[in-house]
Amino acid sequence: MPSKTLKTTTAATVLALGLLTAPPANAANDTSGSASYNEAFTFGVIGDIPYGDAEIAKFPSRIQDINADSALKFVTHVGDIKNGSSVCSDEYFANIRSQFDTFELPLVFTPGDNEWVDCHRTNNGAYNPLERLDKLREVFFDEPGKTLGATMPVKTQENLGLPENVRFNQNRVAFSVVNIQGSNNSLLPWSGLGETTPTPAQLAEVEHRTDAVLDQVRATFTDADRRNDRAVVLMTQADMFDPSLLAAATANPETVSGFREIVAAIVEETNRFDRPVYLINGDSHVFAENQPLADGSPWLEIYRQPAADDLQRITVDGSANATNYVRFTVAGNSTKEADVLSWEKVPFSQ
Repeated sequence: MPSKTLKTTTAATVLALGLLTAPPANAANDTSGSASYNEAFTFGVIGDIPYGDAEIAKFPSRIQDINADSALKFVTHVGDIKNGSSVCSDEYFANIRSQFDTFELPLVFTPGDNEWVDCHRTNNGAYNPLERLDKLREVFFDEPGKTLGATMPVKTQENLGLPENVRFNQNRVAFSVVNIQGSNNSLLPWSGLGETTPTPAQLAEVEHRTDAVLDQVRATFTDADRRNDRAVVLMTQADMFDPSLLAAATANPETVSGFREIVAAIVEETNRFDRPVYLINGDSHVFAENQPLADGSPWLEIYRQPAADDLQRITVDGSANATNYVRFTVAGNSTKEADVLSWEKVPFSQ
């Protein structure tokens, strides 16, 4: 699948797609109940924002820029609502939740490692990461099955204790947002708490969460096949193909062992689906668009997997690079399969 051409516009320049109408009664595959069964629509993605005091101060303006883009159907934050060297306090979580509540469109949020996995660090407050994950779920996922901001119904894994894992369908495109973390999917020791190896509780959480992610990924593709969907869109925080980790992972594949089962499932399901699959992530902070598991990729040997040429990965800008959101456009049903999704970076106004 060829990479899409990157475009850049201003936040004030909105795609003239018109308002999306309600689907016909037989459009049962559209779980939101609000997007047109046939028409194009757009959605926005941000991640690794806000980082530090200056960006925290700008965050309300960033949200208003997104709210002003009337073409957007929904927005996703792919995790990391703080930088990795600040305190993971209840007060900070409450502040970001209050900012999230100002979104005027549905907001799908998946937690990042900076707000729980890495909170054991001394400069983060030396918290137990599992306690912080519980707090995140309490603050941000208090109404499972509903998005933040404006309400859009989503299917959730609340029954497994993971209300943050959600999926939904829009215009024959299956969306699945799952909790996959940096720091090797939360397998790095909690050194800030004096640990040198993963604790039993830590390992149990990783196993349970990974099993839940695998269940959701497989269910997403199974349902997409059943509905004859045109594409699958997976979203997560972790960059499982982070170029800055390539050398270390090549020398020792165990440095990315926490992602191995997930990558294997994505490869298997992508190849079986045999239609476009898009993986949108944050974590590595630098915009990228590529096919990380195409034939010849070094990641194939690292993960010991066959090629998955239908998988296209898009990494959104984050941290100091988070000066834009990425606007994705889902084409109408009459568009050729290879062109289901396109994207462009939209700079914030300040």
